[in-house]
Amino acid sequence: MSGSDLIENRTFDEIEIGDSAMLEKRLTMEDIKLFAVMSGDVNPAHVDEEFARSSRFHELIAHGMWGGALISTVLGTQLPGPGTIYLGQTLRFRGPVTLGDQIRVKVTATEKDEQKGRITFACEGRNQEDALVLDGEAKVLAPTDKISRPRAVMPTIRLAEEGHLSEMLADADAQEPTTAAVVHPVDIESMQALDIAVQRRLIRPVLVGPLARMQAAADDAGVDISGFEQVATQHSHGAAKAAVDMVSSGDVAMLIKGGLATDELLGKLIDPRNGLRTEREPSQVMAFDVPTYPRPLLISDPLVNIHPTLFEKRDIVSNMALLAHALGIHEPRIAMLSSSEAIDPKLSSTLDAAAICKMADRGQVKGAVIDGPMAFDAAISAATARSRGLESPVAGRADGLIAPDLEAASMLVKQLSHLADARGAGLLMGLRVPVVMSTRDDNVASRLTGIALARCYLAHLEHAGRDAIMSAAG
Repeated sequence: MSGSDLIENRTFDEIEIGDSAMLEKRLTMEDIKLFAVMSGDVNPAHVDEEFARSSRFHELIAHGMWGGALISTVLGTQLPGPGTIYLGQTLRFRGPVTLGDQIRVKVTATEKDEQKGRITFACEGRNQEDALVLDGEAKVLAPTDKISRPRAVMPTIRLAEEGHLSEMLADADAQEPTTAAVVHPVDIESMQALDIAVQRRLIRPVLVGPLARMQAAADDAGVDISGFEQVATQHSHGAAKAAVDMVSSGDVAMLIKGGLATDELLGKLIDPRNGLRTEREPSQVMAFDVPTYPRPLLISDPLVNIHPTLFEKRDIVSNMALLAHALGIHEPRIAMLSSSEAIDPKLSSTLDAAAICKMADRGQVKGAVIDGPMAFDAAISAATARSRGLESPVAGRADGLIAPDLEAASMLVKQLSHLADARGAGLLMGLRVPVVMSTRDDNVASRLTGIALARCYLAHLEHAGRDAIMSAAG
């Protein structure tokens, strides 16, 4: 067994004055929620973003004792380690710990009581800027016997809760169902998602594809499709064409991609000859709940525009703003991403970002608060924005991120999905109808989220007036 698989203590006799140990931990939204669940401390300063914005810190902060728990971790697992008995702890909280902060906790032996076997430790916690956020003193009864134990493997915990995005989409259930063409639903996930969507009264589906393959998928999924309208085609190519024709004729208000290749459907959708294009360039807007971020996060464009021009980026921003409004984000904060905040003539993304911001100042791009160029970390981390001296209404609290090109957007989306456990879906915007562009890897929950996004968007258009909204988007 390797050393990293063991927890070993240091006895009273082995510890000298000045000996120290430390650990580092990054604060995530899941940390805050787990601590609130465990302790019952649901102080709105920690768990209610709207309240936190009106507080003195203007954002969510960690529970003070979360830092205290990190000190306990060091004392119980490193110095002195197993066998330590906690006798007392004082703490002074010197500054807030906010989401994304990297906290370094250190304990240092300052006094030994030989008669009682007690050790006093100075304790401190500093953030990534080396600013002191807490300090204090701990008194422990140190172990006298050497202990070496296998490190316990703890279970992975996933909070069973609805995210911010799910909360925003909850009202979609109460709407009158929308007629939607489901294109080539020959896979189990598509069938299960549309079945739930029908139960929630989100859609009135029209299944478009080979009848035998659709029925086989429905049987495998345990879904009864006998009551659904069905349009027979021989293959996926025909299903894509038939669905687009249904939009052109006004028979459906939404398209939902099933088990066909993305390029196969996308080519039909964006072909100007098919009559689905509008005055705006189409783009995909991804909407995510990210466990480490306190609000839904929108990202564009990982699907359509490979190297978007300045005016295509303008439309990409407008499409994102429209979806944000539909979600109830009335003034979305949108960051134009690049590798840094400095304008560099060698980096076209910085020039485009600056131009988009100036267009917004002059009313040529409407419906959002826009800033850039901005690096990803500055856009989503208030601590990073502060350390760089950025004074911006967007930095550190962006609602939306516009990537400089399709490759960057695609990598960002996949990194968040696979490394940050982000959950959400994408919606193709800028066409006459919203299109749910699920991938073959998307599970039922993701597909259902996409359908709810489209329904929420359509409800917003119906409520506020399609023409007024399109005009306001610029």
